[in-house]
Amino acid sequence: MRTTGQLRLALMTSVFIAAPLCATPAFAQQALTEQVSSVDEIVVTARRREESLKDVPVAVTAVSSERLEQTGAADITTLQQQTPNATVQVARGTNSTLTSFIRGVGQQDPLWGFEPGVGLYVDDVYVARPQGAVLDIFDIERLEVLRGPQGTLYGRNTIGGAIKYVTKRLGQDPEMTLKGSYGSYNQVDLIASGSAPITDTLRVGGAVARYTRDGYGTNLTTGAEHYNKDVTAARLSVEWTPTEDLFFRLAGDVTQDDSNARHGYRLKAPMTDGIYDTRAGIGDEGDVRTRGLSFTGEWNASDVLTFKSITAWRDGDTKGSGIDFDGLPQPILDIPGYYADSQFTQEFQALFEGERWQGVAGVFYMDASAEGAFDTVIGLYPLVPPGFKPGLTTFTGGKVDTRSFAVFADFSYDLTDQLSLSVGGRWTQDKKSVDQLRQNYLGIKSPFFGNNTAVAAGPPSTDYTNSDTYSEFTPRVSASYKFTPELTGYVSYGRGFKSGGFDMRGDAKLYPETINGYQPELVDTYEIGLKGSLLDRRVNFATALFKSDYTDQQITSQFFIPPASVVSFVDNAGSSEIWGWELEASARITDSFVPRLTLGYLDAKFNDFVTFNPLTGKRENMADQRQFQNTPDWTANIALPYSVDLGDRGSVIFTPTASYRGATQMFETAIPLLDQGAYWLYDATLMWTAPDARYRVSLAGRNLSDERYRAGGYNFPGALTGDSVIGFYGAPRTVTLSVTANF
Repeated sequence: MRTTGQLRLALMTSVFIAAPLCATPAFAQQALTEQVSSVDEIVVTARRREESLKDVPVAVTAVSSERLEQTGAADITTLQQQTPNATVQVARGTNSTLTSFIRGVGQQDPLWGFEPGVGLYVDDVYVARPQGAVLDIFDIERLEVLRGPQGTLYGRNTIGGAIKYVTKRLGQDPEMTLKGSYGSYNQVDLIASGSAPITDTLRVGGAVARYTRDGYGTNLTTGAEHYNKDVTAARLSVEWTPTEDLFFRLAGDVTQDDSNARHGYRLKAPMTDGIYDTRAGIGDEGDVRTRGLSFTGEWNASDVLTFKSITAWRDGDTKGSGIDFDGLPQPILDIPGYYADSQFTQEFQALFEGERWQGVAGVFYMDASAEGAFDTVIGLYPLVPPGFKPGLTTFTGGKVDTRSFAVFADFSYDLTDQLSLSVGGRWTQDKKSVDQLRQNYLGIKSPFFGNNTAVAAGPPSTDYTNSDTYSEFTPRVSASYKFTPELTGYVSYGRGFKSGGFDMRGDAKLYPETINGYQPELVDTYEIGLKGSLLDRRVNFATALFKSDYTDQQITSQFFIPPASVVSFVDNAGSSEIWGWELEASARITDSFVPRLTLGYLDAKFNDFVTFNPLTGKRENMADQRQFQNTPDWTANIALPYSVDLGDRGSVIFTPTASYRGATQMFETAIPLLDQGAYWLYDATLMWTAPDARYRVSLAGRNLSDERYRAGGYNFPGALTGDSVIGFYGAPRTVTLSVTANF
């Protein structure tokens, strides 16, 4: 039996598909640039070279800066609504850590040492850690989402796909853009960007942004704002083109997030009246900093051959109060924490382009480290000697060093004017070294987090160093065929690889195998797709049907096992089969009305789920009791932009949107109190642009129905942990007025 949401989704799809067939065939062929862009006019770099979206045998969502502004997008989490079969949201208990899943593959746990399943790239620079990765949208050209394994060209931990944040290149003429926004909860955003030529060959540009907003709720214990925003970000770049064949770019960026810590909402008594409120007593301090520097050089050696080098360094650290899992003033289950990471990457590419063939080959190197520490404070622990305050703290800390090396190549050849064949492969080797300590203390917090009176409760449960090396060859082959100049089909096979590693929460006393680490996981994906235009280019679309075989899945399970603490188990527990379908389409009904539709469907099931069962103390296959996390069966989005030309008074475009997300589990085990049911989100943006495009005013409303939905949570029920079942929620209804001036 269909739910109300599914019926609404089916009706929406039927109306969308039928509309262009019923529309009058006589209409003008020109409209606003964003409205009439057809599939073959959109240029992407999904295969590390500029190509028409229609010709790329990869499932790609490309979202331009114009569309982002039309839909009132604030940061890259907007991709969750505009991309089929994707989860892109703020991680539980954070303000700027990214949780991303594509086609059921991703990473929920942002702990240091764990690898993402979806790779994030900023101007072709790989971002290894999810902290600070919820990038605000400014000074951007477009976002690209590559769905499915990208193990050939992107390689490192793109087993589920890749997200590309592409910034603008500097123009030849002086320019400046100023943007100011004011909105709900006293939101104030100020952005300034610009560039200027220094000489005929040298240009300099930059952007600075300041984002502030009061909290959606309040910490009722401290009086501090909860779910607020306090972010400063800046970019600076210098571009030099000494000749027509040489290009160099030096770019730097920094982001400082001082938003207050997020502690979640208790789903068991005692609860607060508002879901954005808390009674947490751990503190409110938040401090996340990320920064980076990159140098890119390109040399067009000939009409056939181009060389490219990308050198980059990034680092980041996360400090602050941590997460109060119990949401109460007492230290019942508190997790103060610290994280830091740094990385150096170097990539060399050789791009080839002939009359009937093109391709890229290269090498990639990364030297990275990630470290951190956290306390698990069990404040109600009663079994302590006389003279000690009640409480047991488990300190967990350590460091993971990673060295990665890869060689790759991908070539396409036009066998005929209609038929093209692509073959690629990548060999990757990762070496990881780990140093981990886990120690129990009597008292509230460990010495590392300021309690010098804490006393060690016996020897460490985990204290080891180890290293391991993982290597894999990931091939990709595809064939594409142009049925007509406007219609291209393709079939493809690709393998994705996510490196193995070590569980930085591992308790070697309870689970001795943790010191051996876990092995890589693999995805083999088979895909058939169709892209192009129909009905005299009135309908543009891209659709794909795929099947993924997912093996050696790295599954993290956390339990509270008295009298110890919260313990973690990471196993290559799972193998599964994922079927899916995706559709992205636009229909030009008239010059002024070009609706867009996105649909995604996933059927993901475990074949095996062999893991440690703390109830029996044995490893068991629990596949019939487990489901994929962060993987709704249906995702959908429909946008209905309508534009009006006002002549010498400019133009107006009104863009209402509706997005649907099916029911999801927070973890592989169902938790009815915590899991999120299906829901709809409704947004709308009204934007006026001056005739000369120098000025723009927009009014954006998001989550207009004020839907309350959980984006994350934790589950630690029981008396010793204070029944700590908590949820973290998406933003409530907001309205923002923005004014942009271009000079």
